[in-house]
Amino acid sequence: MRNFLFDFDSTLADTRDVAVTATQKAYALKGLAIPSREAVVSYMGVPIEVSFAKMAQEPLDEATLADLYDVFRAQYQVAEQLGITLFDGMATILKTLKQRGENLFVVSSKHSVPLQRNLTQLGLRTTFTAISGSDMVAHYKPAPDGILNLLQRFELAANESVMIGDAKYDMQMGKNAHIATAAAMWGAADPTSVKAESPTYLLQTPAELVNLAD
Repeated sequence: MRNFLFDFDSTLADTRDVAVTATQKAYALKGLAIPSREAVVSYMGVPIEVSFAKMAQEPLDEATLADLYDVFRAQYQVAEQLGITLFDGMATILKTLKQRGENLFVVSSKHSVPLQRNLTQLGLRTTFTAISGSDMVAHYKPAPDGILNLLQRFELAANESVMIGDAKYDMQMGKNAHIATAAAMWGAADPTSVKAESPTYLLQTPAELVNLAD
């Protein structure tokens, strides 16, 4: 493989606690029923424009949802200061892949502004050739838009590309784009659903990523 397309949350970085805290605080501040930790984690990998309405216990109109998104993003920016960390070994592997001349990208359901901010916070601002956030596609995961846009923009060969992620949506996205998939089991909240997608590669640790470049 020459082209490595990474999901961000729970693949590159451990952001689970931050996402849960920010989501629950946003619902609380809006006077809404607070979703459980399990519910929030189950929707990680899905854009908030899709998941928030589904987690609500009552119907929400567009104006309320738009306000909820804003409150969440503000709460996330506060919560992320408490601890977004790379998974053990990830920094070393990214450096190794970069030194080998591999092309590295991020394809996330996160908006590109906080995504870029988080990458900078982790010292990865210049590690990736380009990113794709939820605001940069017409259709969210598991639609292949984020991958296809990068393949076209950088003239990347599909048969030399792999989508790496912790959730079933990442595996589905990769398959829909007709590229290889690699399950990041170190961050998977629901390993069974990920394995059910029959990923091309099943990786237990970030260190195994180097084998895909051989």
